[in-house]
Amino acid sequence: MCNVFAHRAENASLWDVEGREYIDFAAGIAVLNTGHRHPRVESAIAEQLARFTHTCFHVVPYEGVVTLAERLNELVPISGPVKTAFFTTGAEAVENAVKIARAHTGRPGVIAFGGGFHGRTLMGLALTGKVTPYKVGFGPFPGDVFHVPFPSAAQGVTAADALAAISQLFKTDIDPQRVAAIIIEPVQGEGGFNVAPTELMKGLRALCDASGIVMIADEIQTGFGRTGKLFSMLHHGVEPDLVTMAKSLAGGMPLSAVAGRAAIMDAPAPGGLGGTYAGNPLAVASAHAVLDVIEDEQLCARATTLGARLVARLLAAKESNKSIFDVRAQGAMVAIELRDPATGAPDAEAVRRVQSSALEQGLILLSCGMHGNVVRFLFPLTIPDALFERALGILDGALQA
Repeated sequence: MCNVFAHRAENASLWDVEGREYIDFAAGIAVLNTGHRHPRVESAIAEQLARFTHTCFHVVPYEGVVTLAERLNELVPISGPVKTAFFTTGAEAVENAVKIARAHTGRPGVIAFGGGFHGRTLMGLALTGKVTPYKVGFGPFPGDVFHVPFPSAAQGVTAADALAAISQLFKTDIDPQRVAAIIIEPVQGEGGFNVAPTELMKGLRALCDASGIVMIADEIQTGFGRTGKLFSMLHHGVEPDLVTMAKSLAGGMPLSAVAGRAAIMDAPAPGGLGGTYAGNPLAVASAHAVLDVIEDEQLCARATTLGARLVARLLAAKESNKSIFDVRAQGAMVAIELRDPATGAPDAEAVRRVQSSALEQGLILLSCGMHGNVVRFLFPLTIPDALFERALGILDGALQA
């Protein structure tokens, strides 16, 4: 957490209560792909605010929810009839995706990946593959959840290793006919921005098809342009059965969703899904504006451009800074892993030094990774070129500090 308190923000800039400006490379943890207070988002919220703020869609429905669901049905990387259900948080989306998969299959088991993050509710924590700080003191967790390694070149784990681990799981821990779902982040967020290989995605799809398992793509952090495509799964040409969404879906307003094959989405009994604030009218109006901005301002293409600029800068810095062990990226979802050059050990303290130096110069950075030794970059995709270049200059200095 930064030791500054926000007073106001605009696009990729944030001012604290003392009037100091910061360049925001955190964006509320990937929530603000369209930036702080995008004018079209502000306008959409204001227009809805003048009409009504809440009825609960399950009591008195409204058009915005229906049209937003229709838009997402067309946009998610799933062919054939698709349906969408709305919720409030990313954790809720994950929980409900698991409920839908269990209702569809009549099975209890779920397979997730080490290093994955799927929320802070009890089922979310059961799925999350990182103990500290998320799981400590909060158990016991729901059962029939199993973890396998996530591919990582830095850790020496291949896609074949991950798929073999699932096969071994089926021999030692759970019959595949008892598995409802496999859930995966196409790019791990909290786990360190590890990018899933296409080989893994194709293998998972084949495995799910062979055993009647629901494949869930958790696109909560990767979705809505961050990786250079609207959804990261589009990089692989592999269709999941369900997609979870939140974060940048609604430009800072609390909204999440699960979209998936209609036959699977229809499995829960009437009334089995929902929530008092699910599909809040202000958040829905904001989401419509976000989708318009992403399309009209070509933010997917901009993510690719900005990500390439950042990666080039980081690779140049790696030549002189031997603590930069790895540079990982998909579009504008970029990170660097820092290790002690002498021992090769993960260096979380080096990350803290980089963050502290950058913050002193007015740049907000986030860490992640199983050992806290990864710096991740989540700037708004709407950041002006001059401000982006200024941020890269600050980053250059922080990496040499």
